[in-house]
Amino acid sequence: MFPKGNCKYGYIDKSGQIAVEPQFDDAHQFSEGLARIEVNNKSGYIDKNGSVIIKPQFDHARDFKEELAAVKIDDKWGFVDKTGAIVIEPQFDWVDEFSEGLAVVQISDEYGYIDKTGKMVIEPRFYYARNFSENLAAVEILRSIYKSKWAYIDREGHVVIDINSDNAYSFNEGLA
Repeated sequence: MFPKGNCKYGYIDKSGQIAVEPQFDDAHQFSEGLARIEVNNKSGYIDKNGSVIIKPQFDHARDFKEELAAVKIDDKWGFVDKTGAIVIEPQFDWVDEFSEGLAVVQISDEYGYIDKTGKMVIEPRFYYARNFSENLAAVEILRSIYKSKWAYIDREGHVVIDINSDNAYSFNEGLA
């Protein structure tokens, strides 16, 4: 991705040649074969040839992960597939990308997890939640109005590691 003097973005290949002419108001890296672009404050997706695959129509969008991308329409988040079809209706206040088949979703002030069909598999009950990694997810549990603590849950939502910490991050290579 590179900006041109007119503040439009395009893409170059590894030899430095223009692969996609600068034409976008913003452009992001490719993920799963598609790149998120923005035109007139709307987000869409292109392929590596620069062809628009999903026209810019979303208020905001994120990169594709596990074949789905989070999109925001009228202040609610949902998910689309690589054809632009809405797979999970925009209904959430916030979402994160899919990881290990589940995505963090926020409803009001609580976080839970959905599967790729949109089914709520872990009900929103956490003060904050992170993506699953190595079959565990770090979640913040509100203990009282001014006190919270972090724990790790399994894919059923059971606390399997209870820690006394002000923060926790995802496991990577067996460590967190």
